Amino acid sequence: MESTLISDSVLVCNYINGNEKSLEVLILRHKQRIFSFILSKVLDRDLAEDIFQDTFIKVINTLKRGAYNEEGKFLPWVMRIAHNLIIDHFRRQKRIPTFKNTDEFDIFSVISDDVLNIEKQLIKNQILEDVASLVEELPDDQKEVLVMRLFKDMSFKEIAENTDVSINTALGRMRYALINLRKLIEKHQIVLVNS
Repeated sequence: MESTLISDSVLVCNYINGNEKSLEVLILRHKQRIFSFILSKVLDRDLAEDIFQDTFIKVINTLKRGAYNEEGKFLPWVMRIAHNLIIDHFRRQKRIPTFKNTDEFDIFSVISDDVLNIEKQLIKNQILEDVASLVEELPDDQKEVLVMRLFKDMSFKEIAENTDVSINTALGRMRYALINLRKLIEKHQIVLVNS
């Protein structure tokens, strides 16, 4: 049977059952997509190669331990491993801002009007995924500013114009939205950054 016709899940099973060649087929099948994803985040070919190799070392170890249970979802699982390794890399570089639960909690240090760099973009994506549902619990005026800022990428000048308030009022609403969001995050025990 042509290896290209064999599904990922069958190849995974074959590898777990001792067929080393199956893993090679899986790596070749998905290398381009996974490597491109890693490279797009780290912007360094050598580093991307290292993270790609680390990703598959983790894949192999997990499969050999019998801890793989993502039936039919091999690629998304590998992409998640790669994504976590990228975040680990940036954290080791001490370039990811960490969040402290204080009243000075300042999301502006992460989400600025400047073009977001790679590490901050990773953090922003994580935050957007984790807190999107909590935004609904905020008061309407705070929710409106937060949605415009985080989800529509509008500047505070644009938010002020769209909501017919001063920039200071828009900033104030954003600040209160973030304070309330932090309380909701603590209440729901959401972790903003994978530890």
